[in-house]
Amino acid sequence: MSGTDSHNDLTAQGWAQFTDPGFITTAGPFFYRIQEDGPNLCFLVTEKHENRNGMLQGGALMTFVDRALGFTARHFTQAPATVTVTLNLQFVDGVKIGELVNCRPKITRATKQLVFVSGEFMVGKRIVCVANGIWKIIITPAKLMDKS
Repeated sequence: MSGTDSHNDLTAQGWAQFTDPGFITTAGPFFYRIQEDGPNLCFLVTEKHENRNGMLQGGALMTFVDRALGFTARHFTQAPATVTVTLNLQFVDGVKIGELVNCRPKITRATKQLVFVSGEFMVGKRIVCVANGIWKIIITPAKLMDKS
């Protein structure tokens, strides 16, 4: 199955693709679906994500981790925008081209300004990465103008 066919299969299974302009579109595609207990996110690894060893490039996985945990912070707090304050991750196992990385991040704690999020990133039942981070809730310039 080609990368395009696999992306179409994900869409047919109810996954929505992030369509942000800029880097996320270039780095992905990344997919999500909202379930009762929160966001579920996935990333189909294709040839463009390959490192010199024929595996998933660590930076590509880091980008997906940042998107997955940040999206979860915004979803649960309904914040208009957040920014990454810290992101810690450990690579546990390699990811092959064609594999699907999946995560269901969890909120550890949320305050008025900070959201603490963690997640295990899986290929099937295999943990490939564990991560946690802090996101700051921000008020965008458009929101500042709305309040005046």
